[in-house]
Amino acid sequence: MTIGEAVRYRVLELCRENGITVNKLAIISGMTQSTLNNIVSGRNKSVTVCTVKKICDGLSITIQDFFDSAYFENLEQEIK
Repeated sequence: MTIGEAVRYRVLELCRENGITVNKLAIISGMTQSTLNNIVSGRNKSVTVCTVKKICDGLSITIQDFFDSAYFENLEQEIK
């Protein structure tokens, strides 16, 4: 799994856990819906730490909470 896929799956998982839609997450995170939709659709494969922090702020979780997931174990090497 790539880091982009892991972020995508984690965002979707957190939306399910919090009972919110991706569009609601965009609103509470202060992001455009298109940005978040591009992440969860897989069109955006390189999410910045700043974007992850906005998602975390919207969900009132820490960055550590975000990355504390099995999705981030055994990631593929990005440099090929």
